[in-house]
Amino acid sequence: MAQRFVRVQNPEGQIYYGLLQLSMKVQVLDAPPWLQGQPTDLILEPDDYEILAPCAPSKIIAVGKNYAEHAAEMGTEVPAEPLIFLKPPTSVIASLGKIHYPPQSQRVDYEGELALVIGDRAFNCTPKEAQMKIWGYTIANDVTARDLQKKDSQWTRAKGFDSFCPLGPWIVRELSPGARLQTFLNEEPTPVQSATIDQMVFPPDYLVSYISQIMTLLPGDIILTGTPVGVGPLNVGDRVRIEIEGIGRLENTVAVVDT
Repeated sequence: MAQRFVRVQNPEGQIYYGLLQLSMKVQVLDAPPWLQGQPTDLILEPDDYEILAPCAPSKIIAVGKNYAEHAAEMGTEVPAEPLIFLKPPTSVIASLGKIHYPPQSQRVDYEGELALVIGDRAFNCTPKEAQMKIWGYTIANDVTARDLQKKDSQWTRAKGFDSFCPLGPWIVRELSPGARLQTFLNEEPTPVQSATIDQMVFPPDYLVSYISQIMTLLPGDIILTGTPVGVGPLNVGDRVRIEIEGIGRLENTVAVVDT
């Protein structure tokens, strides 16, 4: 099994990066792993931590319509160049966290995606250089208020609600180009989304290169690489699970907004 890099919090509120062992113990690192964090002697027992989202990005850059069949289901052509937008860091929640259904929307959709974790400052990179800036991979759900996306002239509100970027549960360094992404709802055995990540229109190295020519990417930043065909609605009480071969599963439930 590939090494799994986690970000955890102990009962005292201290946050650590670490390596998740098969025993579910966490060996704490002395810094984020993409900043050359090294193992320490501190070991957290399974009952002594909560898994958080695996990083705390300065920004989340997402890519729209990066699978041809998804572009078609949205009634549009594949963009000639990557269609990018931002999600705020406050939208990030961990696996097992609650997606809050905002009262402003009547239609909230799941969008299972592969997420890239940036490990080094990237500015104006070539695709070859950009590949070296990708430190690892995790799973994301680009939750979208679909009715607001259609209503507004841009996507900030529809994509930016708190809890609209579930991320995790951990980061792996290597991933097969043909890894399969699948999304499941509740107890249904048949996935509502199923595609291999090599079906992307613009591959990861191209995306990082393209974005780096617009804005500087910093260590710990996240790029969401687009969702495959099969997006659909979520309802309060639903459980949505996204799996990517070689990473694991990201699972969240949908709840009303806390008051």
